[in-house]
Amino acid sequence: MDDATMALDDVTTSAIGTEVVLGMDEDRFRLFYQRTSQPLWAYLSRVSGDRQRADDLLQETYYRFLKSGRQFASDEHQRHYLFRIATNLVLDDRRRPRLEFAALPGESEPAAPRTPGPDVTGLRAAMARLKPRERSLLWLAYAQGASHDEIAARTGLTSGSVKQLLFRARRRLAVLLGGAA
Repeated sequence: MDDATMALDDVTTSAIGTEVVLGMDEDRFRLFYQRTSQPLWAYLSRVSGDRQRADDLLQETYYRFLKSGRQFASDEHQRHYLFRIATNLVLDDRRRPRLEFAALPGESEPAAPRTPGPDVTGLRAAMARLKPRERSLLWLAYAQGASHDEIAARTGLTSGSVKQLLFRARRRLAVLLGGAA
């Protein structure tokens, strides 16, 4: 993640020039951003599969969070709402058609990305073949260490659904990795 910071001055007006109602002052936002930006960026990077796209989604997530102007009962509720916005942005992003550009004559193709070690390559390939929801649930559960209840709050599912969907996602990942279901 780049050393990008977001100031409230960047969000004070909307596209039509009307004031945006903010749910917190600048100092509270800075603290909230410092606590949540790295875990949120890691989540967006893993779920989207693209570090640059994660940067854009991170910025859009905080923009929408601030623009909502909602008041929250607790810091945990704020965090869950932030991750919910991020999840919705990733899902919306996946629905949009992508334009692919061919290299112009005389231009060289972009350099191939660095290849990770052999143990990570198989896992990345298998994760890329999972559905976005499966990838998201696995990331929240095992990389972020979130409980079923926390995942349910972030994704809008019930705790029972999360348990069942995680079971299926783990089973599908095992099959993709060449193990037994």
